[in-house]
Amino acid sequence: MATINFKGNPVKTSGELPTVGSKAPGFTLVGQDLKNVSLADYAGKKVVLNIFPSIDTGICAMSVVAFNKAAAELDNTVVVCVSKDLPFAQKRFCGAENTNNVVTLSDYVDGSFCKDYGVLMLDGPLHDLASRAVLVLDETGTVVYSEQVLDIVQEPNYDAALSSLQPA
Repeated sequence: MATINFKGNPVKTSGELPTVGSKAPGFTLVGQDLKNVSLADYAGKKVVLNIFPSIDTGICAMSVVAFNKAAAELDNTVVVCVSKDLPFAQKRFCGAENTNNVVTLSDYVDGSFCKDYGVLMLDGPLHDLASRAVLVLDETGTVVYSEQVLDIVQEPNYDAALSSLQPA
């Protein structure tokens, strides 16, 4: 269990993020077309997991837009934005913001992604939503970058996450 903050107030999460060097847990999430998408669908690609509470909040929206801009320049990489928002809300946002370089996936069905990745907030005003985190996986599904943002109202470290995609 990790402790993060919401506007400086402590919030507990369901666990810890996968660590650098570990294999990312498999997942099945729901796409904007209501079809299931799994981590295995991205085999052989680098994956950036941009995880957040809700696409309809300021910082979350900014992270999707920022990663969308960066994704246009990335080779063999998919940026996956994960929240518990309904796929309809994700689709509406992406259409309005013209974010067509990222994939939005929803964990609304059973919350297993949030639990397995240790990002489910257990208390606080946003309980039962995902905390803000970024993971970067290499082509084999191994975690090469892991950031649990310490306060929900802060943006992730985009530069550090994107730098981890470069060869060592």
